Amino acid sequence: MFAVKRRLKLNNKEKTFFNGCAGYSRFVYNYRLGLFTEYRRDGGTGGNTKVLDTIKKVFTNHTKKTHKYRWCNDYSSRIYSNAFIALKKAFINWREGRAQAPKFKKRKDGKSFTVDACNGKVLLEAGNKIKIPTLGTFRLHEPLDCSYVSQTFTLSEQAGEWYVSFALCAEKLPIPSHNKWERCGVDLGVKCFATVHTHELGDNVYESPQPYKKAKTKLRRLQWRNKNKVLGSKWIDDPNLGKRKKIYIVPSNNAKKYFKRLARTHGRISNVRNDFLHKSSTELATCHSVIRLEDLNVKGMIQFGKLSSAITDQGFGEFRRQLVYKAALGWWSS
Repeated sequence: MFAVKRRLKLNNKEKTFFNGCAGYSRFVYNYRLGLFTEYRRDGGTGGNTKVLDTIKKVFTNHTKKTHKYRWCNDYSSRIYSNAFIALKKAFINWREGRAQAPKFKKRKDGKSFTVDACNGKVLLEAGNKIKIPTLGTFRLHEPLDCSYVSQTFTLSEQAGEWYVSFALCAEKLPIPSHNKWERCGVDLGVKCFATVHTHELGDNVYESPQPYKKAKTKLRRLQWRNKNKVLGSKWIDDPNLGKRKKIYIVPSNNAKKYFKRLARTHGRISNVRNDFLHKSSTELATCHSVIRLEDLNVKGMIQFGKLSSAITDQGFGEFRRQLVYKAALGWWSS
């Protein structure tokens, strides 16, 4: 099983609609978690799954029909159904020790929501458009190269752009790129990202683009010029109370523009790093049958202040994760 992710080409009206869908999903998640917490605080008994299912029935049969929450009917019912499913999975992971206890979602944590086709899997035709169940048809920046079949779609926002991802119940066929596969050893470093040692071809060097280092001056200048802009809450000193308190400040239009520009800059840094990591890890997994990767103590290396920024800019952990799962798939080329 693997997933396909594409960037959507949306207009302002469609972006506003997706923002509302993400807010609706966050509201449903927090509503259910709030009722569950209050029920347990009052001494309520029963299994977590049974209590959560009862809360879902209350929301469907009572809350949505009240005048105060009539706006919930403007969005797809699959959004709140998947939000309930996500909370139930969060409690299961917490009970089995795989994650911490569920917490309330916040707007600053990111925007995302999930929809699915309740009648079964749907066919996605090749082209520069995609039909998402219960939402409609939207344009894509990068077209689908072939037809796909999927049921669940997750939409997420990053740096002002929306992405759609869907999983496929299939595996990529292994496609060897060489008739004679080689063994190699990979030495990771700060000055040079990776040095690949092979017996026949010698050493091959991968130079990191270091996106954060190149954008650091631009970021420093951008943040210094806008250091007084506040988007939301701010801590101030209250002489009457003798301590600091948190107040809400209505953000200005210039503040909103600045934070969007800052998010786009950080998004580009992340995209450049991920592009380099994917291309280098794919090339290594494609051309070598056995890969020996240096095991670094990245957490300990970050403690050294002079090199912490350079080490985190490399992305050693993400590189190792990608190399492990790509090598396990077989020697394929995308």
